[in-house]
Amino acid sequence: MNKNAANYDVVIVGGGPAGISCGIEATKKGLKYIILEKGLLVNSLYHFPTNMTFFSTSKNLEIGDIPFISHTEKPTRKEALEYYRRLAHHYKLDIAFRQEVTQVTPSDSGYTVTTQSESYSTRKIIIATGFYDNPRQLDVPGADLPKVKNYYDDPHPYIGMNILVIGGANSACDVALETWSHGANVTMAIRKPTLYPRVKYWILPNIENRIKEGSIMAHFDTEVTAITEDTVTLRTPEETLEIPNDYILAMVGYIPDYTLLEQLRVNYKDNPDHVPTFDPDTCETNIEGVYLAGVLNGGKKTSSLFIENTRDHGQKIIEHILEGQA
Repeated sequence: MNKNAANYDVVIVGGGPAGISCGIEATKKGLKYIILEKGLLVNSLYHFPTNMTFFSTSKNLEIGDIPFISHTEKPTRKEALEYYRRLAHHYKLDIAFRQEVTQVTPSDSGYTVTTQSESYSTRKIIIATGFYDNPRQLDVPGADLPKVKNYYDDPHPYIGMNILVIGGANSACDVALETWSHGANVTMAIRKPTLYPRVKYWILPNIENRIKEGSIMAHFDTEVTAITEDTVTLRTPEETLEIPNDYILAMVGYIPDYTLLEQLRVNYKDNPDHVPTFDPDTCETNIEGVYLAGVLNGGKKTSSLFIENTRDHGQKIIEHILEGQA
């Protein structure tokens, strides 16, 4: 259905937890809105590792006054997907899936939001696109080979394989331990001299012990310099190593996609972490009528914001929009 003639109070870009929170608040307040999601409901969470457990408790992840019930204190990916499906169904959220926003332009009535197949007219826009869909890329020869993966899902494909895990934070440690425990030969390349100090407390002793006993070989202060079909080259403080390799799991983090912010001239380049300019009380940017919600607000400081400390963004934004209508 073509939505060209439709005028919305607000268009929400992104159907993750932040976008859902904004949609719930808009539903409660009777605003005409639509959520545009380029993939699936909570697309990023869907692509998390199959066996992932959240660091936060289910209580701290709740939104929309709907309890998040999990079998243990810390919920799993499967339980989170069920919870967000339940929220979308309960509030009958207006979500258009597989609608990637390609252009946002100012108009006489506010903004025109364009996807690959539709256009939407709106007075206000909320960008809640997160960062998980935009992994940091390795800048070395061979980084474009199919064996180099930026996402990890399941240990089964790596049984009996020579795996290099790049990184020393939570994701890298999780991946190294899970693939090793399922029969992979695991090496880690860690750019810093130690593991990330805030690795999950139930993971850190395990990974440290596996490294100490030699079950997992870890190279610190080390960078990848080249990748071939069956080897990888590491530059360590002592020497340059070329080791056998079947897969590289590059758990090196993610960065926001600033394309829409640039189109709308939202400030973000005036600080080294590229944190966008926004009012913390309203989440409105330096551009009137343009709001940011969720972890996107942290810019490249991707370990500063999470679902649990951005749950109130939807309420802040919708309240500010309603104040402007009064």
